[in-house]
Formats: sequence, C-alpha cells, structure tokens
Amino acid sequence: MSAGPARARYVAIITDGNGRWAQARGLPVADGHRAGADTVKARVRDAVDLGVLELTVFSFSTENWSRSPAEVAALMAMFSERIDRETPELHEEGVRMRFVGRREGVDPGLVRKMEWAESVTAQNERLTLFIAFNYGGRAEILDAARRFDGGDEADFARLLYAPDMHDPDLLIRTSGEQRISNFLLWQCAYSEIVFRDEMWPDFGREAFEASLDEFAARQRRFGGR
Repeated sequence: MSAGPARARYVAIITDGNGRWAQARGLPVADGHRAGADTVKARVRDAVDLGVLELTVFSFSTENWSRSPAEVAALMAMFSERIDRETPELHEEGVRMRFVGRREGVDPGLVRKMEWAESVTAQNERLTLFIAFNYGGRAEILDAARRFDGGDEADFARLLYAPDMHDPDLLIRTSGEQRISNFLLWQCAYSEIVFRDEMWPDFGREAFEASLDEFAARQRRFGGR
C-alpha cells in the first residue's frame, strides 16, 4: 500500500556552493561561508513558518579538514562567532540546537561553546536544528558499530550521534551537484531527494517552498507498490 502525499516535517540540507558563489563574485571564499551562514539562519526561520519540525544542515564534514589551513581557520572562527551571536536569538525563537559529529580533534574552546548552545536551548520545542559539524556518514556508522553488541536496527540506531533525530523525509542539495557526499547515510535510506541549481547563499524561501512542494507531490512507497 503506497503512502499518499504528505508535508515534509523532517528536512536535511547539503548546503553546497558557498565557495563557488564567492569566486563567481570575485570575493574571498570566507565571504561565501559568511553568506551561507546568513542563509542558514534565514531558512531556519522559514522552516518554523512552514511547519518543519527538524532541520539538519551539513556545515563541516570530516573531509573538509583537507581544505587549506587558512580556509579551515576562517571557518572555525566563524563557527565560534556565530554560536556566540546566534544562540540567544535562536533560543528566543524556540529553536533547540544539536551538534552532530565527532568532537575529537575539534578545538576544546569551540566544543565548550557547542555544549553551551545545546544546554541553553535544550528545552525548546518549536524546531530542532541539527548542525552536522565534523560529520561523516561512514564515520557515524563506524562509531556506532564499535559499540554495537547485537540486536535489531532500532538498537543500532540508538548508537548514532543523535538517536533523537528522525529519518529525514526530504534531503535537499544545492549547487547543481547530484550526490549525497557521505551525509546521513543511515538516516536517508528512504529520504526523497531534491537537487537544486542555486548555490547555497542564493537558496531563498521560494526555493525552499518549491522543494517542499516537490516532496509533497511525490508518492512514497518505502519498497512497496
């Protein structure tokens, strides 16, 4: 029996294209990341308006450490500054923040800020914002497998970085690339995928709504007919 059209309540986004957006404008790559961070903040507010309950954004992968030291340093500084500045605002708006990924190898001061943001917003219920930071889908599965003593899929899922995360209904990727790039490999097993041509800083509310509408128009069968 097939499932009928439904609204996406759990959405994940691969926020791709910040660097290319900056380069196309003759700007430093760091400016692209700042513009991308502004877009995340704006789309979080849209998600609340549009009835999304969980939004997961891919902010920094385990592979991103291979980028130039200058770019990595700029990203770390931006993350630190954004947590300081935006956590109180998101808290006021009822958003719960959760960081998912490996914390080993991340600057301890940044880890403390992540833990602070999670603590401050822990009781909020309007929307949960999962921020995939130092995250890789294979790393997540491997880390869970190391602790798995047996059982079923539900038992294994409880060992993932965020066992409270629902499997995304919808995965969106911007910038025209059509791959999932090691993102939420376990959770996105049956997610619908929408690929958008916009670079992430250009992904506005209209594009977000169009992605949600495309999801709602699909028939989800989960292996059935």
